[in-house]
Amino acid sequence: MMTAKRCIWIGSGDFQVRRPTRPSTAASRSRSRSAHRALRIRIKRIYDPAQRLDGFRVLVDRLWPRGIRKQDSGICAWAKDLAPSTQLRVWFHQNPQRWPEFVRRYRRELAEQSSGLEALRKRARTRPVTLLYAARDPQRTHALVLKSALEKEDSGT
Repeated sequence: MMTAKRCIWIGSGDFQVRRPTRPSTAASRSRSRSAHRALRIRIKRIYDPAQRLDGFRVLVDRLWPRGIRKQDSGICAWAKDLAPSTQLRVWFHQNPQRWPEFVRRYRRELAEQSSGLEALRKRARTRPVTLLYAARDPQRTHALVLKSALEKEDSGT
């Protein structure tokens, strides 16, 4: 399991980010090339073990997951503002019949979070990004909708 010993939490307009305490080699890469790279976004349950291939791990739930300690989570950022609103989350509450309407409503909410989406998109062009969620059902999780929204906007459609 990855630990947070090498990182510190800082505030950032759209989400909290943990920055490494030592300099990153990513800053030395050419930024002009990264603007045209394909996004590398994965989704994963927060309860699954952290892996090196996860890259930049972003928790995309509004609530902190039960039983997970921040210092042991390996999370690089917590994007609360990109998670479904509390009202939408309570309305859906894993009711499979409401999934299509949940997707429509959540996409409307995401449309209002353009700066947070663009920040994640920019990160995903330079390194792998893993969207972490706590929901039990991997087929009906907001992380799928968020990943789709990130990729759709990047393709220019």
